[in-house]
Order: sequence, then structure tokens, then C-alpha cells
Amino acid sequence: MLALTLATTALTPWFSPWDPYALDFGAAMQAPSASHWFGTDNFGRDIFTRVLAGAVFDLRIAVVCVFVPMLAGTMVGLVAGFFGGWVDAALMRLTDVVWAFPFYVLVLAIVGVLGASEANLYIAFFVVNWIGYARIVRGETILIARLEYIEATRVLRFGKLRVLLRHVLPNAVTPALVYAMSDVVLTVQAVAALSFFGLGVQPPAPEWGILIVESIDYMREAPWMTVFPGFAIVWIGIAFSLVGEGLSVALKPKG
Repeated sequence: MLALTLATTALTPWFSPWDPYALDFGAAMQAPSASHWFGTDNFGRDIFTRVLAGAVFDLRIAVVCVFVPMLAGTMVGLVAGFFGGWVDAALMRLTDVVWAFPFYVLVLAIVGVLGASEANLYIAFFVVNWIGYARIVRGETILIARLEYIEATRVLRFGKLRVLLRHVLPNAVTPALVYAMSDVVLTVQAVAALSFFGLGVQPPAPEWGILIVESIDYMREAPWMTVFPGFAIVWIGIAFSLVGEGLSVALKPKG
């Protein structure tokens, strides 16, 4: 499902001859047909093309808003769990401060202060999203640091940086990778929700949340304007959920 999404998104010009931004009032609100597979919107734009073009926005935002915070959170959790003591206490108190605020409230507050734009979405999600990864990796690092092979590296006087990056990190990051797949799903939904409230990507960009917002007044006359963008969000959510489930099975230690 994910591969199909990526392939159709990359090959949009071959799948559809329509421009996702071109207006054609003579073709407004046409039902799905052979020429317009998902129908057209109130401006005559082809919805199939706009849904595919919207995947570029949503997937790009989701990947950046998940994997950049994952990298930062992994490093914080790794350092906190490995060194412990005052380092661990200081970093975990920082995570507790951010963790005290509800996710959506903090994201809405940051975007509301900075202004609605794609760049500010990145900032807001980075500020909030790294916390979960830091906690996950810290817990794994604490467990791994007590294992015999890590004790052996200390006896052999390996450098701490070498032990941290070559022996602890590859094992501690596995749960974070699995969690990232479900986090992508939540991020896609959050981005669509923010766009719905006018705080995400701005029109005329064909982001899925915007497509749903634009269809609200026409749900009775043209339900396809709402159904297909909504289905796209569900589709990509299921795809990443299944990838996460597959990763959890594939990376599970064999006993």
C-alpha cells in the first residue's frame, strides 16, 4: 500500500493529464467519470490529481516531522540512559516540562504564535515530537547498558563514544523505529487537522486537510469532494500501521 502510494505520487503526470491548480469553472462539481476518476471540485479542478499532489505535501511533512525529532530524541535518550546521574536527571526534567503539555494544545499554541505555514509546522512538531523518542531510547539504553557484552567493552577499555554508537545505539533504536511508523500516522492526521482549522498548509495547496475543508459546503451536492481525500488519509494511515507491525515482527529478537 505504501509502495503504491509512493509510485502513483511520483508518476502523477503519467496517471493524470490535469493540472492540480488549473481552474475550469465549466467542469465544476462533476461526478466521478472516465475523464475525472474522482470527480471535480467547485472550481473544476480534478480531485484525483489533487489527491495525488496532496500526498507529496502530507508525506513530506509527516516524514520531516517524525524522523528529524526521532533523530534528536534518540540522541537525547541515548546520552541520558548511558551516562545516567546528573546528565540523565537534567535531560529527563526537560522532557517532563514539554511532556506536561497536551500534544495538540502545544502544537496549536506554537503554530498560532509563529503563524500558519509549512515551515512553522516543522518547528512545532520538532519541539513536541522528540520527547517520545527520548523516553523510549533512554529506557532501552538503561537495559542494554547492564548487559554482559556492554560490561565486556568496559573491561576492554573501549571508548565511550565507540560503545555508545556501535554497540548500544543499533539495539536501542529498534523500538523507536517501530514507534515512528505509528507516529507518522498520527502526524498525517494532525497535519490534516491543523490544515482543517487553517493553521497548516495554506490554500491553494492540495493538502488533504485543505481538500476536506474546501468540500464542507458541498457535501450534499458533491460528496466525492470529501470522500476521496478522507479515504486517502485512511489509506496512508493503514499503510504505515502495517509497516510498523511488520517492523515489530521482523526486528523482534529471536529466542
